[in-house]
Amino acid sequence: ESDIRQEAEGFDETKVETGVAELMEKYPNNRVVEHLANNCALTYECPAARNYFMGRWECPIPSSPACNSNCLGCISLQPEEETIVSSHDRLQFKPSAGEIVEYTVPHLMNAPFPIVSFGQGCEGEPLLMWETIREAILQIRKFTDKGSININTNASKPASVKALCEAGLNSIRVSTNSFQKALYDPYYRPNNYEFEDIIESIRIVNSYGGWTSINYFVFPGVTDSVAEYEALRKVIKDTGLKMIQ
Repeated sequence: ESDIRQEAEGFDETKVETGVAELMEKYPNNRVVEHLANNCALTYECPAARNYFMGRWECPIPSSPACNSNCLGCISLQPEEETIVSSHDRLQFKPSAGEIVEYTVPHLMNAPFPIVSFGQGCEGEPLLMWETIREAILQIRKFTDKGSININTNASKPASVKALCEAGLNSIRVSTNSFQKALYDPYYRPNNYEFEDIIESIRIVNSYGGWTSINYFVFPGVTDSVAEYEALRKVIKDTGLKMIQ
């Protein structure tokens, strides 16, 4: 990975703290900015949030407190009876389109190589908030055509993905542990969607000329098996997938 956005040596804690103070003062009633400041940047030291408060590159948009997957390794919510706890506390509110637009437009207009991204480690599945996200994208693009609008997602709702592409979504990064349904389902434990939906979502974004990538969870003995290779190869050929992370 040649991108330096999340290299540890590039972060300046003084600049992060200064940025937090300035932007909290600028957006005193914005719950998302407060969440990104006190939870993400200062508590968890999330690289994306820290970049936002340093005024460069990334700007995260946590947007959904709910999820339609029940991933065994979820980092933001684990059952109370589970002995291994989640590493993050999940977002507890539903942001409004206005809150999202208020702080993302200035970032897109002023930051170098800007990207704003729905779907963060501190939330559930952003596609469950697709109506709000769609409205936010439409409003953002009324102010500026700069930068890229991305969503990190389980890609479970192709129709919603299509609606977001029509609104102006530029890229999608789909999380998966496998492209074999027999391995995907026991880990993700999907609610009200099928494994095939994630393939369709990738295909849809490519059909709109968007950037498509996967956030590919690697596990030795599984990911490097012949069966997994063949499944991945088929998805790349069938959908036009552009990048593996």
